[in-house]
Amino acid sequence: MSDHKARILVVDDEEIVRESLAGWLAKDGYSVGTAADGPAALEALRAEGWPILVVDLKMPGMDGLEVLERVKADRPETTVVLMTAYATVDTAVKAMKHGAYDYLIKPFDPEELSLMMAKIAEQQSVLRENALLRRALKREYRFRDLVTRSRGMQSVFDLARTAARTSSTILIFGESGTGKEVLARAIHAESGRRGPFVAVSCAALTETLLESELFGYEKGAFTGAGARTRGKFEAADRGTLFLDEIGDVSPKLQMDLLRVLEERRFCRVGGTDPIAVDVRVVAATNRNLREAVREGRFREDLYYRLNVIPITLPPLRERKEDIPLLVDHLLEVLGSEMGRRLEGVSAAAMTRITAHDWPGNVRELRNVLERAAVVSSGPILQPGDLGLDAEPGPVPGAAASLEDVERHHIAAVLDSASGNVSRAARILDIDRVTLYHKIAKYGLRRDRTAEAEPMKK
Repeated sequence: MSDHKARILVVDDEEIVRESLAGWLAKDGYSVGTAADGPAALEALRAEGWPILVVDLKMPGMDGLEVLERVKADRPETTVVLMTAYATVDTAVKAMKHGAYDYLIKPFDPEELSLMMAKIAEQQSVLRENALLRRALKREYRFRDLVTRSRGMQSVFDLARTAARTSSTILIFGESGTGKEVLARAIHAESGRRGPFVAVSCAALTETLLESELFGYEKGAFTGAGARTRGKFEAADRGTLFLDEIGDVSPKLQMDLLRVLEERRFCRVGGTDPIAVDVRVVAATNRNLREAVREGRFREDLYYRLNVIPITLPPLRERKEDIPLLVDHLLEVLGSEMGRRLEGVSAAAMTRITAHDWPGNVRELRNVLERAAVVSSGPILQPGDLGLDAEPGPVPGAAASLEDVERHHIAAVLDSASGNVSRAARILDIDRVTLYHKIAKYGLRRDRTAEAEPMKK
């Protein structure tokens, strides 16, 4: 459970139920209050601001759904869990539609209640931390949409901001996934150039295709050239052309690029009329171009023409203080893209994230968070959702017994359910007794081992 002592209001019209629930939760370290009906609960909420409510669905007068609606209208940040002995699909849909966190089916056991409250308390702690982080972001060092706490990245931002105000060529160095194109876009936005930002991956195309892509071509220049086509240099006129992975360009194209950078004009493939353009070039590479120059794989004159303002992006492992900022930003982006609520990661998940070396840098971090968001059962991502340093399952292609497959599947479901046996059994579509037998059979661990008598109303 979170170190923060969460406060919970139990709302039920039967005194024995209220007192039983309050007693169980108090033993878990929570501060607990009770209310005998809906109006009393709303009054207690207005007076004392309870962050968590556990509300019975069937109560005389104002039922649990109406309490839920009133609470969410006045205090949308409050977490509400409904209790019911008459659960149906329609009930569940209504509860979730009106903003319930979850619902408990009576009779339920204290373990299920305790695990759910612990998860809610941890999520609320994460939300508080995220709110503080968002406020702190306003004091962080920014360059357009980029933000950092790292001194090394602050120096990068300073240089990029200065370079953006010039028309000089920029060469960005950095490992794959460090955000070279993101920085290039920020430089373009800061520059005030009225033309577009146009990006080309030099590693993705053959020499002839890249030549046509960059310079365009005249009708009939080659088989299939049915019409005159503008290239990326023309498209980026008065704007910025981003040449990614410039170290993969062929010797012929290196010479062509050098000529364009020197003369600010070029001819389309198959054409003879020179075309003048006002293009600011930002190139990027994950290669050591100095070494390529020494080995004769990259033209020295082109290297110096590109390397007017060099900017080096540090890998993520060298600026781990930025990871919480990046996680918060990426989850906001992913939540918007996926159409779901992603509120943060648990403390244990953040520990695992910051301990990882991130060889794929920010791109790898985004992929891990996207995977976690897909498999997560709630808005707060847990360590088991991340897929980092997880226990390996059966090797693909190797002979694996059905027991091996079942063991790893049950372990994964238990992990995703945070050790909640009741919830894991529902996911697996088996009864709890069967699941307990399988847990013992395979030597699997879960968060808690005590199992109390089911509660009945």
